[in-house]
Amino acid sequence: MATNDTQRVTLFLNKAILKHAKAEAIFEEMTLTALVEKALLQYLPKETIIKKVTILDE
Repeated sequence: MATNDTQRVTLFLNKAILKHAKAEAIFEEMTLTALVEKALLQYLPKETIIKKVTILDE
């Protein structure tokens, strides 16, 4: 069920962590995708600023 604002990704996770996440998603009555998205939203800062750094030759 992909929409225009989603993108399929491939992740390599520790098997025990994945098993734990799947169980938690079932307990919370949500999809694994929703659980991971929720966790990322809680972890990530509200805004990320990337600055270009200029390195000067000496």
